[in-house]
Amino acid sequence: MNDPTIVRLIEEIGSTENADELRDLRDRLHLRMEAMIPGDSGESVETFNAILNGMHDALIRRAVFLSEDAMARAGKGAPPVPYAYLLFGSGGRCEQTLSSDQDSGLLYEDPGPGRDPEAVRAWFRELAGLVVKTLERAGYPPCDGNVISSNEAWCDALPAWTARLDAWFDDPHWEHVRYLLILADARTVCGDERLAVRLKDHYFRNTRAYPGIAERMLQNTMRYKPLVGLFGQLLPERYGEDAGSIDIKYGAYIPLVSAVRLLAITGGIRETSTLSRIRRLRETGRLAAPDADACEAAFGFFLKLRLLAASRNKGGLYANNGKVATALLTKPMRRELRQHLGTVQRLRHSLQRQIAGKLRPDYDGGDQT
Repeated sequence: MNDPTIVRLIEEIGSTENADELRDLRDRLHLRMEAMIPGDSGESVETFNAILNGMHDALIRRAVFLSEDAMARAGKGAPPVPYAYLLFGSGGRCEQTLSSDQDSGLLYEDPGPGRDPEAVRAWFRELAGLVVKTLERAGYPPCDGNVISSNEAWCDALPAWTARLDAWFDDPHWEHVRYLLILADARTVCGDERLAVRLKDHYFRNTRAYPGIAERMLQNTMRYKPLVGLFGQLLPERYGEDAGSIDIKYGAYIPLVSAVRLLAITGGIRETSTLSRIRRLRETGRLAAPDADACEAAFGFFLKLRLLAASRNKGGLYANNGKVATALLTKPMRRELRQHLGTVQRLRHSLQRQIAGKLRPDYDGGDQT
């Protein structure tokens, strides 16, 4: 896809001066890209996805810049220490659709001696709040689960982050394991990436120090099941306004993405995008070539279907529930969907076999600074 209008609009993001201008560009880009969603004529979903996520990254980076600038103009000064603005979820995996919420965190350097840690903490929490508000004005709703940089639990200095990680590993109940899986998708969208590398170093050291964590992660990973019945039939939504639709997000995409993520975690693989993880799993021999090819094909198909899910503008915020009306699925598409869901089921069964009775990940978890 080589659309000069989209290229120009993305370039203009870097010169916006306020949240209203950012929202205007977001709306124009949304409409332009919505009209160019890949269909069945051979367009590359991977290329479209890369451009789309490049757009989101540019908008988020500009929101951070505008928020920093607002702090300076209010007499609050520049960032007191280096920091990294993190994305989780589909943003961390570079797999956002046109409508995406905010899954984010803020990680900053230990202030060290000579600085007031409370003053530094207050500065970054104010910055995080401004970023979230700016992105809301640009159409990004906050995370329903409150995994967002304006939440104090997701905005802190590196030592506090590592201490929180240790607490989650020490007490791996369901919610703490969910946070650990979320953190595996963390990606620096702007700021000092070295901070995130150090946090991931600590994370992967702990996956070796707490070998039983793999089983806990497996329980969470298997929560969402592929949307096929005992006889291979698709299982549509039965009730509500989406009755008759197919839940592509939680019935196809999430079961695949989460299984690949856990394979990557137990293999010490730090890539965050699903495609990159599949390719690294293939390179390291943790996925046989035919299985990796099947997973790539399934992922590309699910990504295309997610782009077909209806986008809604609710109160000025873009929303997408990941459900596709069955009327949009032709018979060949349904047949292909069932085929790829079979791939997901086989992958999940393989993951269960690998982890059952084998609690210690078989990788070299040394630091990668």
